[in-house]
Amino acid sequence: MKRILSILCLAIVVLTASSCQKDNSVAPNNNLTILTSVSTNGWSTLDNGKTWKQSISVPELDSYANDNAGVLVYLSFTAGVYEQIPEVFNGVSYSYIHERGLLTIYAQAYSGNLTTPNPGGGNVKIVLVDSNQ
Repeated sequence: MKRILSILCLAIVVLTASSCQKDNSVAPNNNLTILTSVSTNGWSTLDNGKTWKQSISVPELDSYANDNAGVLVYLSFTAGVYEQIPEVFNGVSYSYIHERGLLTIYAQAYSGNLTTPNPGGGNVKIVLVDSNQ
């Protein structure tokens, strides 16, 4: 009788263990990378060079992305080298704001009181990181 119960228990354990399935589902990648550039002529200043700004049209930054996604911005003034902003680079502080369809990059002297030259042209990488609510 002990032998039959042992076999029965072993069979139940084996059947239970073999019926478990491993779920290998992978969440879709809902991130989006947008490569664009800023030009020397695109920068404007309203305070005689203390603060420079340049706006970039980003149609992918729709209402949903503006409200729910993470917006990461990187600048490159050297081919292949990107710096994530906000950042201070060569004494210039870079920051940005975003709204639906538009990203505006600001550049000003890190002290805030000095004038700074036009930041010049470079590449911009914008990464929209979707968030599962």
